[in-house]
Amino acid sequence: MPSGTRFEVVAESRDVLGESPTWSEASGCLYWVDLRRPCLHRLHVASGQTATWSMPEVIGAVVSRKKGGVVVALKDGLHAFEPESSQLSPLVRLESDLPHNRLNDAKCDAAGRIWCGSMWDYGLHPTGGLYRIDRDLSVTKVRGDVSVANAISFSPDGRTIYFADSRKGPIEQATFDARTGDIGPWSVLVDADAAPGVPDGATVDAEGFIWNARYKGGCLARFAPDGRLDRLIELPVSQPTSCAFGGPDLRTLFVTTATQKLSETERQSQPLAGSLLAFDVGVAGRLEPAFAG
Repeated sequence: MPSGTRFEVVAESRDVLGESPTWSEASGCLYWVDLRRPCLHRLHVASGQTATWSMPEVIGAVVSRKKGGVVVALKDGLHAFEPESSQLSPLVRLESDLPHNRLNDAKCDAAGRIWCGSMWDYGLHPTGGLYRIDRDLSVTKVRGDVSVANAISFSPDGRTIYFADSRKGPIEQATFDARTGDIGPWSVLVDADAAPGVPDGATVDAEGFIWNARYKGGCLARFAPDGRLDRLIELPVSQPTSCAFGGPDLRTLFVTTATQKLSETERQSQPLAGSLLAFDVGVAGRLEPAFAG
């Protein structure tokens, strides 16, 4: 691990497949999910208190909502969730004609639209896609032939969208029209072999650099806006899954991790696998937008 990079275990959640860390400025909390358990977690950063809510189906992602509460991506679609009442309310169904698919990874753009990926569970077949859900809950499919949707994120100027199909390996980019939500052709930004492991969840810091969790690579990679590898941070776990900036000054990078498919020997050698980790990486993040619908 590079000198000066120290981590803290902020939740020993022992997640099977921790995913989708999302900072809520209004509540001072970090939300994340365990896709396989399945459940939604919440960490109140100032007090260190955690709460967990069971979900009725696999839960691929969580994003904040301007109206309050959060939106969770369950297998059958997007649902509003009110933590204080534990009330789950359906918003929109996706891919009801594809029973083997589930939702995976989601982020909001600056206009408050949700961008959500789908996949055949475990990425066994390229039946997934990338969807845009507008504030009026209208749905637009913007990409097909996806095996494992990941790394959805946006440049600080709102002109570029990033995406990765973890099965294929590269991190791709496309021009983005923040006003209409339209995107241009995709091109490779980061080659598949640019860092160990495969690309999983990602976030973009205040300087426009992409932080990417490298699943099975045991590290975080920071890529420059031109695709150059800027930094690698080795982790005490082999399966980091996603990352997000949070905390009062957005200078803490939270990292979700997984125990899924680890052998007993690997579990013993990685006692922190499945925990929520936190780092000061020396750069601030940006506040992730909330869903406006």
